[in-house]
Amino acid sequence: MHVVVIAKRVPDLVEDLVIDSEGRALDPDETEYKLNEFDDQALEQALLIKDAHGCKVSVLMHDADGVDKILYTALAKGADSAIKVCTDAEELDGNFALAQAMAAALGTLDYDLVLTGVQGADDRDGQLGPLLASLLDVPCVNVASGVSAADGAVTVHKEYSGGKMARFSMALPGLLGIQAAAQSPRYVPVSKVRAVQKEASLQELEVEGDFEPLSRVAAMSAPEQSAGAKMLGGAPELLALLKEQGVVS
Repeated sequence: MHVVVIAKRVPDLVEDLVIDSEGRALDPDETEYKLNEFDDQALEQALLIKDAHGCKVSVLMHDADGVDKILYTALAKGADSAIKVCTDAEELDGNFALAQAMAAALGTLDYDLVLTGVQGADDRDGQLGPLLASLLDVPCVNVASGVSAADGAVTVHKEYSGGKMARFSMALPGLLGIQAAAQSPRYVPVSKVRAVQKEASLQELEVEGDFEPLSRVAAMSAPEQSAGAKMLGGAPELLALLKEQGVVS
C-alpha cells in the first residue's frame, strides 16, 4: 500500500505579515513559512497507517523556498520518500492550481491513498481535497478523522456540525481530507533532522502545464485600526455612559 501526503507551506501567523508593494500578496522576503497545521495531521495519520500495516509513505510538496526543511523533517518522522514537485511557476496561486499540479505529479506515481489537510491558513476555499479528487477521478471523504485501513479499503470517521459522527467505508484508490489524526503529530528532534539531511536526499519531479487559479486576490490590506476598547468599572459607569450617549434617560 502506498500512501501519498500532499503538503504545503503556509505563512507563520505568529510572525508579522508584510504585504508586498502591489498590494495583492504577502511579501515573500518578509514572510516566515511553516508546514500547514492540517497537513501535519495528514502526515501523522499516514505514519500511523504505516505503523499498523507497514505501508510506504511519500510526501509531495510544490518546490518553493523553505520546503526542503519541511520535507527532511517528514523523512525524520518516518516518511519513506519526499518529493519536490517542480513547475515553471514560483508560486501556485490557490488550491485549484495546486490541485492541477499535484494531479499531474500523481499521474506518474502508483498510489493507493492520498491524504491532504482539510484546509490551510492561506486558503481561499478550503477545497484542495475535493478538487484534487475530482481531477484524479477517485472517491473523496473530507473533514476525516479516525482512519483505519484493511483489505483494499479504508474506514473513515467524518464529523458533521452538531458533533454528529458518520462512518464511511471507501474503496481504494481514494483521497481523504484530514482534520485530525488519531493522535497528535509526533515530535522529531532537530538533531535527527540534521542527521537525515546528511544521509537522505529529496527527489524532484518535473510537471508541465498552465496551472491557472479559479480566483485571484484583487487587493490585500491590513485590518483597520480602531480607537480601541474602554474597560468599564461596573454597572454605575455603564449607566452613566448610556445616559451620556442618550440611550437611557
